Amino acid sequence: MPKQPMIVGNPVLIVVDIQKSAFMRDYDNGIPRMPNYYDNLERARSMVDAAHEAEIPIIFFQEIHRKDLIDYGRELDGDEDIHCLEGRPGTPVAAEEMDMRDTDYFIHKRRYSCFFGTELEILLKGLKADTLILVGGLTDVCVHYTFVDGHQSDYYCRVAKDCVAGSSQAAHDAALNAMEYLQTGAVLPSADLIAGMLGHKQDAA
Repeated sequence: MPKQPMIVGNPVLIVVDIQKSAFMRDYDNGIPRMPNYYDNLERARSMVDAAHEAEIPIIFFQEIHRKDLIDYGRELDGDEDIHCLEGRPGTPVAAEEMDMRDTDYFIHKRRYSCFFGTELEILLKGLKADTLILVGGLTDVCVHYTFVDGHQSDYYCRVAKDCVAGSSQAAHDAALNAMEYLQTGAVLPSADLIAGMLGHKQDAA
């Protein structure tokens, strides 16, 4: 199949689980982190700024779990410890750090994929979305699973490879390769996606 354009139709920026802990370098959030984890997530602010400038809708996601641990399911069976727990200082979405605005959208989730058990599909239909642009973490978990569900729902999916962060460098790289396998040209540097978003506004004018 031919490589698809960077942005097809109406784009939406999805900010996956960039929470206060991403800006607290000494905070133990219960999740393994790759080198450059913090740098990559902080860099995602540039994507948010570009989406605001280009008037592209932004959906912020926050993974959050109840204090009695009832909604973790099987999430603690692997390498992850208790994380994103309600009431902990690292759990709130990084609203100030990422310049989340009243005009942006915000969704809680209890599982890894942004599609699973949330209102995302309804919101995307309302926005008439065609292309989903992903930033956030973890590359190999929540970003990857969201990408796959978006792909299976027939969205064009793109990921800013320097604005996502994984549990390890190897897992990060493998997840990016897996996403690129599903949609050729999906994995791009943020500079290219920023240029594409700003250019999309000019094309729409």
